[in-house]
Amino acid sequence: VANSGFLSLCAHGRVTGLAVEAGAAMSHVTSVCEGQTLRKGTRCLAVAGDHLSKHLQRLLRASPAEPSLLRPLTKKVLTQLKEQYCYVSLDYEEELREEGSQPPARFQTPDGRWITLGKERFCCPEPLFRPQLLQLSCPGLHQLAAHSLRALPQHLSRHLLGNIVLAGGSSMFPGFPERMCLELNSLFRGAGVHIEVLANPKRATAAWAGGSMAASLTSFRHSWMTRGEYQEHGPQYVHTKF
Repeated sequence: VANSGFLSLCAHGRVTGLAVEAGAAMSHVTSVCEGQTLRKGTRCLAVAGDHLSKHLQRLLRASPAEPSLLRPLTKKVLTQLKEQYCYVSLDYEEELREEGSQPPARFQTPDGRWITLGKERFCCPEPLFRPQLLQLSCPGLHQLAAHSLRALPQHLSRHLLGNIVLAGGSSMFPGFPERMCLELNSLFRGAGVHIEVLANPKRATAAWAGGSMAASLTSFRHSWMTRGEYQEHGPQYVHTKF
């Protein structure tokens, strides 16, 4: 058992840092120091890829330009639309006001229907930063990252500020790293720091790559938890061990 945030950091050659993961089912912010997950600095967001696909379906069905979409699209088609044509806006409000400033995208479904995406392209991933668009009263992923950092001692949070790693398939939207960087620098304005985020092109599978790296270390054997330890200490020992 290993924390996916820690493994994502491993894939970037780090054992200390802040992992901001946006996956398929959940998004997480995890603080890690010298390989140890700091539970005080861990946050979770119930907005991720599956929710964004459903949001895109609703946006398309609400579009007067797409009357043919009353028939639901398959999950595979929605995923293709989302991954190929959607992006994160660097200024969501401004782009909404200037609707039409970006060229629409056209996509043909396997059953021959044509779909045109306009503002849906940047509205789809916006709930990662504005969960209220999905009727959720919780902070966005950038705000959770800030909450995580502020929950830690100052000397530690400053160290983590220089090691913020993005991971997960839903972090692959064009514009996501730049928007995260802009939002975090805005939240920490006046703190005397300039924040950069690390966005590896292969970050969609960072946790898997980090798991492979961690398992190949000679020290990995010391991280095993035996059946005997589990039976002696119970399930809570997972948090102590890892």
